[in-house]
Amino acid sequence: MNVVRAKKHLGQHFLTDNTIAKKIADVLVLDRTDTVLEVGPGMGVLTRCLIERKVKDLSVIEIDPESIGYLEEKFSGLTIIEGDFLKYDLQNHSREPFAIIGNFPYNISSQIFFKALANRNKVIELAGMIQKEVAERICAGPGSKTYGILSVLLKVYYDIDYLFNVPPTVFNPQPRVNSAVIRMTRNNTEEPGCNEKLLTSVVKATFNQRRKMIRNSLRSAYPIGDAANKYLSRRPEQLSLEEFIELTNWVDEIVHN
Repeated sequence: MNVVRAKKHLGQHFLTDNTIAKKIADVLVLDRTDTVLEVGPGMGVLTRCLIERKVKDLSVIEIDPESIGYLEEKFSGLTIIEGDFLKYDLQNHSREPFAIIGNFPYNISSQIFFKALANRNKVIELAGMIQKEVAERICAGPGSKTYGILSVLLKVYYDIDYLFNVPPTVFNPQPRVNSAVIRMTRNNTEEPGCNEKLLTSVVKATFNQRRKMIRNSLRSAYPIGDAANKYLSRRPEQLSLEEFIELTNWVDEIVHN
């Protein structure tokens, strides 16, 4: 069985450490589903651990034809979806809610999380290895320099845990950055308490100009004029999710009046 060549344009760094792979596989709680979709299995190190964990309904999605051939040879009976995860229709993946797991390519990791968020009615758990810097950004709280768009929006619908760090030495080829594993678990929130589309727009508008006071970044996006609000003299990294929701309702009122 030939070894798969890691392809730079796909952001492939194959995990080679079985102990780390098992540790990642065990991160999934799976208390509300036994259906799991693995993203980018590569040479199947994590896949094998998921099989050994006896995940009942396991499928993998892989874009690399060489990896697909390797997986077909190595794991008979494994459901392999050939395609790009970012273009894959998660709503039709399963009738039931499911979990996502993977050693996610660094170049699309943020997009993977946004896609999970957009399909939160189906994705009730997500665990993955990503660049440490991105993991810290997702898990950051107000007041942190790494707190940002993902930090706020993901926490509306998911509880997030930063679990452990992973060194470059357990990959082939070795990445130039450290990695970390995080887990997101769907919470009970059905709607955020404000216009969700506007919340996303407000969060993005403020963090895209994060060095400016919120008044200045909102003025360029909404007709707030000289209207008063206690949050306008602050910077976005100082606001909690609840305060962003409050700010969004205020902007909504201004816009509609």
